[in-house]
Amino acid sequence: RVLSNLLSYQGILIGQDVLKALYFELMDEQKKKLNERHPEFDAVGIFENIITKLSTDFTRAMDPEKMKHLPLVLAETYRATSRFQLKLYHGVYDTIKQLHGRWPLAIVSDAQSAYALAELNAVGLSRFFSPVIVSGDYGFRKPDSRLFEKALEATQTRPEETIFVGNDIYHDVYGARKLGLKTVLFKSNQGRQQKEGVEADYIIYQFPELLNAIRFFEER
Repeated sequence: RVLSNLLSYQGILIGQDVLKALYFELMDEQKKKLNERHPEFDAVGIFENIITKLSTDFTRAMDPEKMKHLPLVLAETYRATSRFQLKLYHGVYDTIKQLHGRWPLAIVSDAQSAYALAELNAVGLSRFFSPVIVSGDYGFRKPDSRLFEKALEATQTRPEETIFVGNDIYHDVYGARKLGLKTVLFKSNQGRQQKEGVEADYIIYQFPELLNAIRFFEER
């Protein structure tokens, strides 16, 4: 509804149900064209396509600079209106702060840069991580090993000396183990928790327990 209303100010008149159907139709088309085993969509690209398909004379007469940024604004709006809460799990900030400076910290996330980077900043963590590898920028998602490889290359670290922490046994643990990374499964209230034949090297139930996991690996 919000996106339908917002598009009306750009000269594009489309009902909310039709817009919703079109969005997911374009997402499916986008994924099929990628020919990837684990395809990832590009939210900004979808909205660029929607604007191109539905532009009217009113739309085309608008400020080109505004139109250039409109797909990103629509992607941000889509996320903002569908998000219910944004907060850290208990102990995350203090734990990450303790690790920062002692080891290179990177993020490999199935998400969209249109909102993932801003949300990382909003919870106060953006300054701790470099690089931030976001699947939406590449067209494929975890457990594709290429995403993990990009983080290793950027941090100049070897798989056997790297720990990957995730809350999904398939996308995170299975994906990282394929490259030989050590793995920690965070048993949160999200993500797949079991997959036959896949086990994490260490399991934590509260995020500060990550410090115990690191000591465990150091002593092996």
